[in-house]
Amino acid sequence: METLNWNTVSKPIIGLSPMADMTDSAFCCVVKSMASPFVFREMISSEAVVRENKKTIRMATIHSDERPLIQQLFGSNPDVMAEAARIIETKDHPDGFDINMGCPVYKIVHGFNGAALMREPERAATIVQKMKAAVSVPISVKIRLGWSDPTDCLSFSKILEQAGADLITVHGRTKMQGYTGKADWNMIQKVKQHVSIPVLANGDISSASLVQEALTITGCDGVLIGRGALGNPWIFKQIEDLLTGKPLTTLSMEERIRVIRLHLNLHCAQYGEHGIKTFRKHLTWYFKGLPGATYFRQKLHTVDSMENFEKILEEMKTSFTCSQEKKT
Repeated sequence: METLNWNTVSKPIIGLSPMADMTDSAFCCVVKSMASPFVFREMISSEAVVRENKKTIRMATIHSDERPLIQQLFGSNPDVMAEAARIIETKDHPDGFDINMGCPVYKIVHGFNGAALMREPERAATIVQKMKAAVSVPISVKIRLGWSDPTDCLSFSKILEQAGADLITVHGRTKMQGYTGKADWNMIQKVKQHVSIPVLANGDISSASLVQEALTITGCDGVLIGRGALGNPWIFKQIEDLLTGKPLTTLSMEERIRVIRLHLNLHCAQYGEHGIKTFRKHLTWYFKGLPGATYFRQKLHTVDSMENFEKILEEMKTSFTCSQEKKT
């Protein structure tokens, strides 16, 4: 297997951003069934990997259809991060590792992980250096603009580059902003101008049509799509179509239901019977903003068997098909 090199891969780089509890193997496989982005897997705890936590070890398992795949890790202990990366590379052989230095969630930063590392640049640099020495694949880092000062990313990104990071993704908000306000693409542009390694833009790229605008404003080497992909995995096919000059195709209800069914089956294959209940979190996104979907969404959020799930999906397909025929 050829080693990934972020400097030489085709640009623009299009990727699925790592999102906790969402970008698992099942969802990544759904995305890769439609297009060919890089997928960044949901973060896993380096401490749990080193302690050989069975659930965490299973989370790192890779399906061949997901490649090229980047596994994200979080942690604050450089030695533990390096050892966790070594263990996962030996067992699962991801195409790269991504270090979470941007998560703003309290339970992550409270343990000095995620965005908290932006306040400890020396520790952050040591993590990169030790992980680079421990594995043979590239190390990337996902950061924010800063903790509260949006200019912190400039000095911090330079420190990461000097430590050996191969790629940096910048989410255009500070930790204090969380997911409120608007992502500052202009500040991401300043990061891109400040370092010589590839930089990806992240934040508020919620549709395929915004990708080119984000690339133009930031000057970045690519983008990571986060919440814009939830309930909308076909966004990556739309992005590929736009970037190659192809017209966007209208998404039919039949195709939407096909993808939901595919995702459900992959999700249950990964999590077993309990997967029917844990899949409900995805349904909120799949039907977000869809006219007339409230009735079906409520029914699907209480379904407890695959058989009943299938019945509701078929009812839904018939209902929306008839509705479209009446309009025409």
